[in-house]
Amino acid sequence: MLQRNAPIRKIACGLLLILAQSAAAADEQRPNILLIIADDMGYADLGVFGSDIRTPSIDRLATEGIRFTHFHTAPQCAPTRAMLYSGNNNHVAGMGRQYIVPLLSFEMEIPGYEAHLSDRVAPVSRVLQDAGYYTYFAGKWHLGDAVEQRPHAKGFDQTFAVMHGTANHFNGIGYVEGGTVYTRNGELAAWPDGAYSSELFTDELIGFIEAGREDGEPFFAVASYTAPHAPLQVPDDYLERYAGRFDDGYDALRERRFRELQGADIVSREAALPPRNPEITPWEELSESDKRLEARKMELYAALVENLDFHVGRLLQYLKDEELYQDTLIVFMSDNGAANEDFYAGGPRAPFVRANYDNDYENMGKESSWVSLGPAWAEANSAPFRGVKTYALQGGIVSPLIVAGAGVNRADVIDRSYVTVMDIAPTLIEAANGVYPEGGSIRPMLGESMRPLLAGAGDRVHDEDYVTAFFHVGQAYLRQGRWKIVHSSSQFDESAFELYNVIADPGETRNLNEDMPDLYGRMIQLWREERVELGILLPSDL
Repeated sequence: MLQRNAPIRKIACGLLLILAQSAAAADEQRPNILLIIADDMGYADLGVFGSDIRTPSIDRLATEGIRFTHFHTAPQCAPTRAMLYSGNNNHVAGMGRQYIVPLLSFEMEIPGYEAHLSDRVAPVSRVLQDAGYYTYFAGKWHLGDAVEQRPHAKGFDQTFAVMHGTANHFNGIGYVEGGTVYTRNGELAAWPDGAYSSELFTDELIGFIEAGREDGEPFFAVASYTAPHAPLQVPDDYLERYAGRFDDGYDALRERRFRELQGADIVSREAALPPRNPEITPWEELSESDKRLEARKMELYAALVENLDFHVGRLLQYLKDEELYQDTLIVFMSDNGAANEDFYAGGPRAPFVRANYDNDYENMGKESSWVSLGPAWAEANSAPFRGVKTYALQGGIVSPLIVAGAGVNRADVIDRSYVTVMDIAPTLIEAANGVYPEGGSIRPMLGESMRPLLAGAGDRVHDEDYVTAFFHVGQAYLRQGRWKIVHSSSQFDESAFELYNVIADPGETRNLNEDMPDLYGRMIQLWREERVELGILLPSDL
């Protein structure tokens, strides 16, 4: 009996050994993961996308991997970040609005409008933490201020976080009474004297990675920069780097950006630049003093982008110096289109900002100024699209994405596949051999893994039937294949949806509602079904 079963036992032991070895091999192959997020960077701002702004570090990263030209985010910071970390729709993830004060008196009681990550999702940080990764976060959070909503409570082991959506790059004064809230490992923290945002976040993240290296476990590190989000503040040695570069104005830059994108093969040679926004005053109609002020904004913005690139370069160089680079999957992205808002010029924040900052020409770009890019330059940096940040038009939701490093078997490639910010979490989880929880209140992710595409084993992430639906403060769209219906007014009215073929017409210049009524009707019906499934609240539901 013993002898008869001995071969069986040997086979069983052998199988167990093979399984254990396979598991160990798979574990050894798990990459480190570095996620780099730029804040409010326009589609046309990177050198590798054709821009004349100097971004050598990010450009070099792009030549080692894949540039995605059709990467879709949400049109604002917090919804994008909720979708990024959850792999799900912003309503499922709790970010149907990004402001603590409800737009409607009862919103905070309704699932989808919590203004922080909900219990209907499992953050990618927690999934990777459960998979044995060290998890680190430095920079902008914007997904809830309460202790239980902070990054340390959402699966990050070590954190230094800016809790608000906007912050001074040099100090904690911020843009509201009481200043910006910072936390370290979940506890309130002060902004270090003399620190500058991009430098500090880079230093913090390098310190976290270095401190956790001893036992050789992989890491998931997030560099969530606040640059190039306003205020446009830069160190002194960057103040004059682009002096005079943009004296020909935003209309000329918009046309130049479009040609540069075409030259970099990001935009088709057959594409047309959409008509300029008639609400933007033509450059030639500005006074000489106004031209001087406007040109200074873009000079400072370009300097802020270049400074961000420098610190991204420091982070990447650290990985190379410590022989971690080749084993790290690196994702670089922006969270939405170029920003048009100006807190100094008007709105509810203007009284505080004006009382605490000085935007005289000689002071622009310094710690005590609060300069914003503004709508005219944002339009220029959004070429070849129509719309900017906050709008569900392509200019608000199509952003730069670069993926390189471990698991990416394609170099210096431009990929035109449709991908969304929801696809990043499932991609990272698969790369880490993580397991997304199922059952209970947790909803399945809506994003899909990009891993086959990254490895060269597939040519797309989504098939033509895949549906993406979005709503935030009246801005809405639904995308299926090449077709998109979009609503770009804050006052929602379903009859105001417009239909576009965004492959043939990326500038959304030809509304096809009347030309294709059957397709339009099907897209509207899909929207109605999706918004109910996602928990999107409309005025008609009140």
